[in-house]
Amino acid sequence: MQVKTAVLLGATGLTGNHLLHLLLADDYFTTVRVLVRKPFAFMHPRLEVRVTDFDDHDNFHNALGKGDVIFCCTGTTMKKVKGDKALYRRIDFDIPVHAAQWGIDNGFSQYLVVSAIGANAKSSNFYLHLKGSMEAAIHALPYRSLHIFHPSLLLGSREEKRKGEKLAQSIMPALSFLLAGSLKKYRAIEAPDVAKAMLAAAKSGKTGINVYEYAQMKMLLKQ
Repeated sequence: MQVKTAVLLGATGLTGNHLLHLLLADDYFTTVRVLVRKPFAFMHPRLEVRVTDFDDHDNFHNALGKGDVIFCCTGTTMKKVKGDKALYRRIDFDIPVHAAQWGIDNGFSQYLVVSAIGANAKSSNFYLHLKGSMEAAIHALPYRSLHIFHPSLLLGSREEKRKGEKLAQSIMPALSFLLAGSLKKYRAIEAPDVAKAMLAAAKSGKTGINVYEYAQMKMLLKQ
């Protein structure tokens, strides 16, 4: 079996945590390296944990190490950053873009990142503009294979309680049938399904820039 190393950013988040367990349950990767801000208690023979200061560029660059595939599931909310847009940008733009840039330096050939439906660098909406700008910066990099995921509402249990999101999670699944045709991309999707789609995309062998909305992610689950 070919030796392959995966790096995962955002392993403690909703999608990233599901992806971590999928990566460790699949022998496709011989090493799964996670970059985290705080010590990570979970242990596994193929898991390598690197506590990383993402604001220290040298530390971040070195922590990535050498490898094949980078999975980026980082993200925050205005509530978490207490309205600090500069901090929001450091998490949702700087981390994924720097990881992508330094991944090229370190020999990675694939990059997979969770963005958002409606991401657009020209949007007047702060969040959608941020995600769109992040995508544009990564598009310019010479990866053999780039996979960008555009989920709408993510379904799943979070440690952080979000009142509005909790209400939406209870309503949206029942209304999914109303979102057909061009509106299908706005259907809510289970976080474990996004994680499964990311792993399937990494193993698919597809090259170039690939963007996945609801329907495309569901198709990946059938592979």
